[in-house]
Amino acid sequence: MSVKFLETRNAFGEALLELAAHDKDIVALTADLPGSTRLSWFKEKFPERFFDFGVAEANMMSAAAGLALSGKKPFVSTFAIFVEKAFEQIRQTIAYNNLPVKIIATHGGITVGEDGASHQTVEDIAVMRALPNMTVIVPADYYETKKAIYAVYKHPGPVYVRLARAAFPAVFDESVTFEIGRAQVVRPGSDVTIFACGLMLFYSLRAAELLEQDKISAQVVNVSTIKPLDQKVIDYARATGCAVSVEEHSVIGGLGGAVAELLCAHAIPLVRVGILDKFGQSGKPEQLLAHYGLTAEDIAEAARRSQMLKAR
Repeated sequence: MSVKFLETRNAFGEALLELAAHDKDIVALTADLPGSTRLSWFKEKFPERFFDFGVAEANMMSAAAGLALSGKKPFVSTFAIFVEKAFEQIRQTIAYNNLPVKIIATHGGITVGEDGASHQTVEDIAVMRALPNMTVIVPADYYETKKAIYAVYKHPGPVYVRLARAAFPAVFDESVTFEIGRAQVVRPGSDVTIFACGLMLFYSLRAAELLEQDKISAQVVNVSTIKPLDQKVIDYARATGCAVSVEEHSVIGGLGGAVAELLCAHAIPLVRVGILDKFGQSGKPEQLLAHYGLTAEDIAEAARRSQMLKAR
């Protein structure tokens, strides 16, 4: 069966246009990156509600907080790596005040590719997850991203959404549903549970197919909301007795960290698949995924190790 590759940042751009057509309080902010974030589409249609701050991310975040306090509904978008430049303003003006500012970070993870370590965020989920009041979402594909943006629009507090640069394989279609804080079983299984977010859901489903050849039944769960983490994660892991977490992010503080924190009181073995406390490097996305151990084969091997831990 052929796989459709679609850009999650395109889904954001399209969803925001649809929402803004019905809500005149929506405003869009970027920092010299309207084309890459797809906010150029918003600028063309709603120029009076578009603000470009140049290379001044801190000012942009502070302005977004002010706009939110004025009754506007700001969507802020820049590269994930540049979001971190404005961490103090996000903490002090947005998260501390629990303001409805939606931060849509594109170009997340190592699949940014040839731009290299300086532009590849492997720590952003951990950083944003640590902020009180902040909701953190990592959609699996184009279709889930679009539904996530609709849900984020209705959410009363601050949200960080991590998107990609490259086109992702589509896992879902237009019928997919999304609810903030809900993990979703996308493939049933009885021997091991694989928790995944973002692009890694696609590779986790491929890993489940490889495991099936060895008569290992893998349950695959899409955990697109990293915070708040669905408490049913415990039930999903308990159902098989062992688990794997998979993310295009450091194993420290991201999905793996969140799942480990939840499972630690339940004596359920967990093997974390992710980037092992290293920075990225320049290369094609598929080369980098292989280099950092994020392929379907790597995930399948982690599932086998998790099963071995269960057997002890």
